[in-house]
Amino acid sequence: MRNYDLDFLKKFSMVIGFLMALTVILIVFAHHLQGTLVPEQDPSVAKKTLNRIAPAGEVYAGQTGAAAQAAAVAAAASKAASQVAYGGTMDGATIYNNLCTGCHTSGAGGAPTLTAAGIGARAAKGAETLHKHAIEGFTGAAGVMPPKGGNPALTDDQVKATVDWMLANVK
Repeated sequence: MRNYDLDFLKKFSMVIGFLMALTVILIVFAHHLQGTLVPEQDPSVAKKTLNRIAPAGEVYAGQTGAAAQAAAVAAAASKAASQVAYGGTMDGATIYNNLCTGCHTSGAGGAPTLTAAGIGARAAKGAETLHKHAIEGFTGAAGVMPPKGGNPALTDDQVKATVDWMLANVK
């Protein structure tokens, strides 16, 4: 081999060695940077993880627990109150005009109308019986009364107030 060929191989080997060393340094530096960066997390994955690891229940202990339990009961009661039909009104006319009038004005399905022959004839059964039939529902010879007039969001007191209003307004 000639002298200039040996000189070329020596210099070429040094360049290859330098490039290999530079590659190793860049790999180590990239690995270090990857370890310091905070990985981005998809919000939907984070939400699923939080739902998966959420506690199944709560423990109420001592005075703090009793206060938390009372607050939870109050929150549940206020949520239930917001679900009451017609804003919780006890005005029988409002409930009748919004719900009951569909059947009790026309007599649809055998419903008694606000006349002496309709509701008036059933008044002899007594208000308690009419309250019970309106709340629980009733199947008679003439037709069917669905429980709470078909609106389960009505409270028993609202149904009673409406029945009492109907009895008071028989024509």
